[in-house]
Amino acid sequence: MTSTLPAVTTTKVPAQRQPAPTTGSTPRTTPPGRLRSSRPDLILCGLLLVAILVVQGWNIADYPTLSDDEGTYLAQAWSVQQGTGLAHYTYWYDHPPLGWIQIALLTWIPAHISPSLMTVGSMRVAMLLVSAVSAVLVYVLARRLSLPRWAAGLAMVLFGLSPLSVVLQREIFLDNIAVMWTLLAFCLAASPSRHLWHHFGAGLAAAAGVLTKETMLVILPALMVTMWRHSHRDTRKFALTGAVTACVLIGLSYPLFALLKGELLPGGGHVSLWDGVTYQMSRPGSGFILDPGTGSHGVLQSWLYYDRVLPLGGLAGALLLLVIWRWSVTARALAGPALTVGILALVALRPSGYLPAMYVIQALPFLAIVLAGGAASIAHGVLRRWRTEAEKRYVTAGRYTLAGVLALAAGAYAVPHWYDGDRTAVTADANAPYRAASSWLKTEVKNPEDTRVLVDDALWLDLVHDGYRPGLGVIWFYKADLDPAVTKTMPRGWRDLDYVVASPTVRRDAVDLPNVKAAMQHSKPVATFGTGADRIEIRQIQTVGGTR
Repeated sequence: MTSTLPAVTTTKVPAQRQPAPTTGSTPRTTPPGRLRSSRPDLILCGLLLVAILVVQGWNIADYPTLSDDEGTYLAQAWSVQQGTGLAHYTYWYDHPPLGWIQIALLTWIPAHISPSLMTVGSMRVAMLLVSAVSAVLVYVLARRLSLPRWAAGLAMVLFGLSPLSVVLQREIFLDNIAVMWTLLAFCLAASPSRHLWHHFGAGLAAAAGVLTKETMLVILPALMVTMWRHSHRDTRKFALTGAVTACVLIGLSYPLFALLKGELLPGGGHVSLWDGVTYQMSRPGSGFILDPGTGSHGVLQSWLYYDRVLPLGGLAGALLLLVIWRWSVTARALAGPALTVGILALVALRPSGYLPAMYVIQALPFLAIVLAGGAASIAHGVLRRWRTEAEKRYVTAGRYTLAGVLALAAGAYAVPHWYDGDRTAVTADANAPYRAASSWLKTEVKNPEDTRVLVDDALWLDLVHDGYRPGLGVIWFYKADLDPAVTKTMPRGWRDLDYVVASPTVRRDAVDLPNVKAAMQHSKPVATFGTGADRIEIRQIQTVGGTR
């Protein structure tokens, strides 16, 4: 693969940029040093950003289905806002707390104005700000990696308007915030001015990304590759040392926090960072991703259900760039994003690893950039690579016809699939059962302050706002078996409960939770909302003598 896209050239004066090089009849120009001074870039980026925010924001509360993870992160953010701790139950170092601290900041103003807005559906709007920043950073990074303006715009479209992106970026996931910080780190690492403080800032941003979602740790080598390629030869050692030092020092704040609380290592009567890390590393695997019938393969199929173009096209482009990087200017320019995709793909291919549905979020911006870079390289090869001054007019016309046919073919495949996926996202109502269940528990239960109900975290804050006691009245169902602070208030086990809200998550995981399983077995539905596997049942606990 060949391209007019130039590699970043080293200069003797870091703060200056060299004139754009010219080769033959094909000019090769680097992007402007400051994108904010380029009106065409600002106009293109601004228009695409508006389109992305409209598509992602329209119907955001109703689609996709509310998830237990979203509810957990938002409930933990609510706890931070209330000043009651780092979590709504015992914080056990499952993830670093920086992620939901940021969610608490993003949602603080609307929650302060109207506390009842602090629910998953309403607060998804806060993720639009994260999506907006990330989309702009994708454009900036693509330009700093020497992609032409149209290719940078294509990367932004791929990242922001793919149905897979629209669905996942709407949700209150730590991965979305971590991706924003990681993109900022890459943009600073690829800064054309090559100031040392940019690389120091890249280290700080990378640390923020890791402390938001610890899995971002695996792509730091790709960030170092980007920084190595874009740092000045005379100051490269200082740049890399400053970035690594900043990242490590900020990252060490997490174990230091645990140490100061006396919770770094296991001990009697307290949680520990060691136990949290051990749990995450020893989670049961979901099987090989390419083996039909495994959980990982099901996750892969769910990604491909929404979009095949971005994950498969981006992965193919990344693998190609990694193979030809010695011979292609484009491949060398995109080495960092391509390596990121490669690392994340290898992690997903672990036969015994656990693969969550939100894992692909970390790869989305880099898949978009390498796919757009591949399109730019193909366009250059077709239109300009072998062109000479003596080329016949009909040959030139044939080149442009071929380029147009390739573009139309790609559009004819992608656009209908994207249209269907995005149309579903802006029209479907997947959360009507949750709203109906919340309304029933608000209106039909006469004494919510004296009622104990098991729910998944997607509904936890709804019931808190409706008068149920946080933590011990409305109980996140996992805690009825796994948190000693809750189980000690249930000396009779399931008999101390009044209701179980049996959402799909509760029904799926109850098999491994004795109290929850028993509560399901000793209850009967009093209200059902929705149908099939997605239904939500409100089940009233039954004792030997009848209804409690």
